Amino acid sequence: MGLELTVSDEAGVRFVEGPPDRPLMFSTEDATLLVEACFSHRAKAALLYAPNLTERFFDLSSGEAGSVLQKLRNYRIRLAVVCPPGSVQFSGRFGEMAAEESRTGYFQVCDSDRAAREWLSKT
Repeated sequence: MGLELTVSDEAGVRFVEGPPDRPLMFSTEDATLLVEACFSHRAKAALLYAPNLTERFFDLSSGEAGSVLQKLRNYRIRLAVVCPPGSVQFSGRFGEMAAEESRTGYFQVCDSDRAAREWLSKT
């Protein structure tokens, strides 16, 4: 089984992109499929939308975000997640984790598709 991804290019940076309104990852193990897709398309980044992520990704206590992000970081794959304001309920500590992760340059929560593309285009 593969993931339904498209390949995009923004300012010379190639990335795989999930469909804006559909589930894509049903378990943290699907992060491996995301890594494989990046490698097969010679992409070092991914742009996903909140509906693409596992059901409890934004609940830090589930461990899902940590598992997915660790897998991507192991392979040096950057991830931008589009999360318009009010579209997702973050757990109490998720925002803190996201802020810390954004400092590493490997993960960013963006409020729009345009912001995500701009962040990914910065290498």
